[in-house]
Amino acid sequence: MGVEARTALVTGAARGIGQVIAKVLAEAGARVALADRDVAVNRTAETLRANGHQVVAACFDVASPDEVRAGVERARSTLGVVDVLVSNAGIVDHIAPVTRMQRDRWTRELEVNLGGAFHLLQAVLPGMIEGGHGRIVLVSSVAALGGLHRQAGYAASKAGLLGLAKTVTLEHARDGITCNAVLPGLIETETVASMPAEIRDATIASTPAHRLGRMEEVAQLVAFLASDEAGFINGAEIRIDGGFSLNTGTLGSRKELRGPGS
Repeated sequence: MGVEARTALVTGAARGIGQVIAKVLAEAGARVALADRDVAVNRTAETLRANGHQVVAACFDVASPDEVRAGVERARSTLGVVDVLVSNAGIVDHIAPVTRMQRDRWTRELEVNLGGAFHLLQAVLPGMIEGGHGRIVLVSSVAALGGLHRQAGYAASKAGLLGLAKTVTLEHARDGITCNAVLPGLIETETVASMPAEIRDATIASTPAHRLGRMEEVAQLVAFLASDEAGFINGAEIRIDGGFSLNTGTLGSRKELRGPGS
């Protein structure tokens, strides 16, 4: 896969999908900068380094433009100009109907999930433009298409990533840069494991594949989009949900969707 000798920055890499993406890219020959607010990202980097991979860890909050710039500079000074960006960091921690959402928590979700991608783009695009090459993958969600019951902040921020990806393509495809969005459905992560069983089981029942997705499956898709071979895929929204979105479902329980009195 054509990512050898490339420098990739993966955010949200301390655990879950981001951690697996970083591992797959490193095993494919990329130099990888792993970023996360959680200091556990250092342990992930140490494990990869012990296996002979060229990696560096950086702890920063993607919602802070200054921290993002410092983190990208750390990656650049250690591994070289970032020419692959995987914007994966995201939060989903405000569960409430729109009428009862707290403004500060709504804002925080948008700052991390959408603002974080924007800050990263501003930090890495100049180097990609100068080098005439770039691969950008924004990790969105099928929630961007069908909404998410009691999680308007998450759904809205993930939908915003789709417009961002398309705009970057329009502005920078001529510079040899691709920008695509991947939209995972329900994937076997720690977060999904902690979901109410009713929601998880209802989603599996509505998924033609009748199972959860695997983190490795998402990582392999991201790695392909980061490769030289994917150079003519640009501005795309690629669902990786086992066919779930074909049923035009939403990630809410059947009881919630039936409404009051049911």
